[in-house]
Amino acid sequence: MATEEIKNVARRLYEAINEAVRSGNMGQLDKIVAPNMTDHNPVPGQATGLDGVKQAFSMFRSAFPDWHMTVEATIAEGDMVACRVTARGTHKGTFAGTPATGKQAVQSGIDILRIADGKVVERWGSFDDLGLLQQLGAIPERFGD
Repeated sequence: MATEEIKNVARRLYEAINEAVRSGNMGQLDKIVAPNMTDHNPVPGQATGLDGVKQAFSMFRSAFPDWHMTVEATIAEGDMVACRVTARGTHKGTFAGTPATGKQAVQSGIDILRIADGKVVERWGSFDDLGLLQQLGAIPERFGD
């Protein structure tokens, strides 16, 4: 696939995630994530493959029903695309053991995706989980406080 096609697959992934979280229809992800996709950085307890991706975003939907991911930048080469992502949402349900706070939260991160046959087949991700938990008050903003 050409560089622009790889970037387009990544863009469609985040559109599918946003639609899945908004509507609760995780079937949106079937179109863009391979059934046996490997997530090298899953959330704790996440199942494998496409089912695991659906599980993870169902969890986010329960905790942040307005969760929305925005792609800030992409870089593609070969069959890989790197995406700098910002996610935002309102904490309205339990997340990582923290009851709903009603707080707005912002999380930044990087995803590296490998694309084959128009679908995501591998993901490596690094997101600011510590910062997210600090915004929710689950962890002190400074260590030692």
